[in-house]
Amino acid sequence: MARSLVEERLAACVNIAPGVESVYRWKDAVETAQEALLVIKTTAAAFGALRERILEIHGYDVPEVLAIPVVEGAAGYLKWLGEQVGGE
Repeated sequence: MARSLVEERLAACVNIAPGVESVYRWKDAVETAQEALLVIKTTAAAFGALRERILEIHGYDVPEVLAIPVVEGAAGYLKWLGEQVGGE
C-alpha cells in the first residue's frame, strides 16, 4: 500500500511502524490484532483522493483514515511534499 500511494503521487512519503498491537470493538466483540501503523504525508488538496484509494485497496471493512492538520513545518520539507503530490 505504501509504495502504491507514493507511486501514484497521492503521498510524498509513508512511514511504516510495524508491530502495533490494536485493541478495538468490532461486531460486539473486543478484538486484538497485530498491525502496521502507516503515517502518510500528503497535502490537504490530495487527501480526498488518497482516502478513496486507501478505501479501495485496504483489506479492512473500516480502515482508520484520519487527517491530522500540519500547523507548521520546515519550508523546504513542505515545498518538497507539495512537489511530490501533484506539484502544489
